[in-house]
Amino acid sequence: MSQPIESIATNEAPAAIGPYSQAVKLGNLVFTSGQIPLTAEGELVQGGIEEQTHQVFRNLQAVLKAAGVSLQHVVKATVFIKDMNQFAQVNAIYESYFGSHKPARSTVEVARLPKDVLVEIELIAAI
Repeated sequence: MSQPIESIATNEAPAAIGPYSQAVKLGNLVFTSGQIPLTAEGELVQGGIEEQTHQVFRNLQAVLKAAGVSLQHVVKATVFIKDMNQFAQVNAIYESYFGSHKPARSTVEVARLPKDVLVEIELIAAI
């Protein structure tokens, strides 16, 4: 028998700007949609790559919390960045949120992201 897919939503992160969920839970796994640096009110955060990356992590933490997990439950991260030359800044901020926890990760430079932001991150967490 297949397990039901539970849609996860929170007002502490920006609402989905399309036909998708902020995250879904299937069994003991949580899959977040890619989070971009919008505030919970839907406004693009001001600043450069550092400010944008911190906002992305605030959003991810809020979505994970709504699903009953935290960054310490993350098993896989996918990072999309506009400019690989900014990888060191993103990586340092990434490490500050995960600490000694080191999930598997892919980082990809992309030509363009929604709303022309500089970074987007999606996560998979296990309960």
